Amino acid sequence: MPNPSPTYDIAIIGGGINGCGIARDAAGRGASVLLLEAGDLARGTSSASSKLIHGGLRYLEHYEFGLVREALGERERLWAIAPHIIWPMRFVLPHVKGLRSRWLLRLGLFLYDHIGGREKLRTAKSVDLRSHEAGAPLKPEFAHGFIYSDCWADDARLVVLNARDAANNGADIRTQARVTHFEREGERWRVEAGGETFHARALVNAAGPSAVSVLGESDIEEDRRMRLVRGSHIVTRKLFDHAFSYFFQLPDGRIFFAIPYEEDFTLIGTTDADHEGDLADVEASEAEIAYLCEGANRFFSRSITPEDVVWSFAGVRPLVDDGSGKPEAATRGYQLALSPENEGAPLLNVFGGKLTVYRHLAEDVLGKLSSRMEFSQPGAWTATRPLPGGDFPAGEADALIGKIAARYPFFDARTHRRLAHSYGTDAFAVFGDAASLGDCGEHFGHGLTAREVEHLVSREWARTAEDILWRRTKLGLRLDTGEVAALERFLAA
Repeated sequence: MPNPSPTYDIAIIGGGINGCGIARDAAGRGASVLLLEAGDLARGTSSASSKLIHGGLRYLEHYEFGLVREALGERERLWAIAPHIIWPMRFVLPHVKGLRSRWLLRLGLFLYDHIGGREKLRTAKSVDLRSHEAGAPLKPEFAHGFIYSDCWADDARLVVLNARDAANNGADIRTQARVTHFEREGERWRVEAGGETFHARALVNAAGPSAVSVLGESDIEEDRRMRLVRGSHIVTRKLFDHAFSYFFQLPDGRIFFAIPYEEDFTLIGTTDADHEGDLADVEASEAEIAYLCEGANRFFSRSITPEDVVWSFAGVRPLVDDGSGKPEAATRGYQLALSPENEGAPLLNVFGGKLTVYRHLAEDVLGKLSSRMEFSQPGAWTATRPLPGGDFPAGEADALIGKIAARYPFFDARTHRRLAHSYGTDAFAVFGDAASLGDCGEHFGHGLTAREVEHLVSREWARTAEDILWRRTKLGLRLDTGEVAALERFLAA
């Protein structure tokens, strides 16, 4: 007879930022954890964000003071535990005549600086765009503005590093394991996924946009409604040659960002559109791409068209349906729903959330579960423990780049920067004692070698070229079709 499957303390449905953050927190508290992801980690919404760790300046306008305070409090915590993939960024907010007044913008930025426990990030200030370098790419009509601080993040790598830390603490991470059924079986859950059957004492539904629909794989009834809002982004060749990002206001009340991206590109987004239909293959529509181009053309002297877009992507945000009229006004807060004790084995559904607050959300989840379960290490711990590769002081990424360059001089300077910002101090474990490019195996182009690919497959759950080129790295923007084909052959061998 086959051995019965083990019973985990907690099974988690969903390998996005919330699911992986919960897995990390739970495993670090001594729980046995199973994470089930239908596709690749960060396959959906969690790799399709604006790549920002921010409070959400625009949410002040919707009186979301609690959400903004929570998110602002997380910025510097996340920067401290993951300084390789998160770092400060200064944003330029031009004043637009006829829209929000300058005094209102000043007030909003004052609140933004002071309600969230900011310590290291620089405060906001006024700027004369006629003489500042960030004003040079803009049309002359934008003469005044403000500069404020937030943080940039590699969203997909943030997901993967949380999964890695969970696995380091004993979690069982299963990708390509779609959940097809789950039901209570006495005081535990029986979960069918990826052709296998698993058992767990508690079940957490962190399936993001599918959080309500996944309940259809069981007999669970949930009257909660989700509002699915699509956010689309475009990437063009860089529109400016400095390190500042832009926060732009549009006449229709929406905002969008223009952010330096992967050194040679500009990331522009996002839209807010109610999403209907399939969640498996979400794409930016032609109308959304045109809208973002038109928005950029209101501000930049250099015009762009959809033909200038080298890549576009879209994700569906799972927002709590609060009855807001416009998608951009819907709350970005989250709600946690724990099943009543008299129903048996606990089920906790996660509705809503945003990238910036994932760690705090996970802490809340474990707090709720602790009322029904005991953990060998019950205290909260994730706020100060570095993620893999992040065990160096915030603000010292340049020093790490120098160490990587000295150790592996056969890579070019761009690759040194990419490795430092992808792997942090783990770069030395990935490449070990390699003394030449030849020691790293096949070179697929732009510094991507077999040694790195083998690490991504064996330690980061990558399976396909898409996993590697668009989520683990962003080298899909650089490799040509022949180089991609070589990578695919290597993975298939």
